[in-house]
Amino acid sequence: MQKRPGGTIARRELHVIWLLDTSGSMNAEGKIQSLNVAIHETIPHLRAAAQANPNVEVLVRAITFSSGARWHIEKPVSVFDLRWEDVTASGHTDLGLALKLVAGVLEVPPMPERAVSPALILVTDGYHTNDKDFDEGMAALMAARWGRPAVRKAIAIGRDVDISALKRFQGDESEPLRVQDANTLIQAIRWTSRVGVEAASHVMDSPSQSTTLSTGGAALEW
Repeated sequence: MQKRPGGTIARRELHVIWLLDTSGSMNAEGKIQSLNVAIHETIPHLRAAAQANPNVEVLVRAITFSSGARWHIEKPVSVFDLRWEDVTASGHTDLGLALKLVAGVLEVPPMPERAVSPALILVTDGYHTNDKDFDEGMAALMAARWGRPAVRKAIAIGRDVDISALKRFQGDESEPLRVQDANTLIQAIRWTSRVGVEAASHVMDSPSQSTTLSTGGAALEW
């Protein structure tokens, strides 16, 4: 931490970036609607996490991927100014292109050298379309200045998901968080986003400690 002229503390930037699957399969069983509701309901919890960590400035961005990948929120926006515009679903699952896109903003610049490790939250319900693109995307992410140090969490919607790819994204052997319905998806996105902020802010008791998510009678462990 540094002090600015006048004695005020200079906060370090903490970037939260959602990578959201908006492929056609997300139309099934109301998953895309649940995703939008989950993001809306997560924002107040992110604000609470930001307030609990006054030494960091929490900035949010979002990428959607289907047939291609694009910024849904390209310019980092303060969590206190964040307004979510709902996304729709169609097309393929070009996860690899999303990884390449996010890798491009994890360099210095545009990221500051003294930022806090960013939090990357990936949500998907299937298999990526192209293995070569995925491999290249992972390589680009790991080569980026802030790619490897990032706190990377993945949420798998349903049973037909490439869990091995999500483990590669997370960078360890822990299981991605699995959800089966709208309620648990909402809780999972809210939980992983907040935990990402807290982990990157170094306020968790232990990086290896198991954290339990209550899901209305069931419990999902990370």
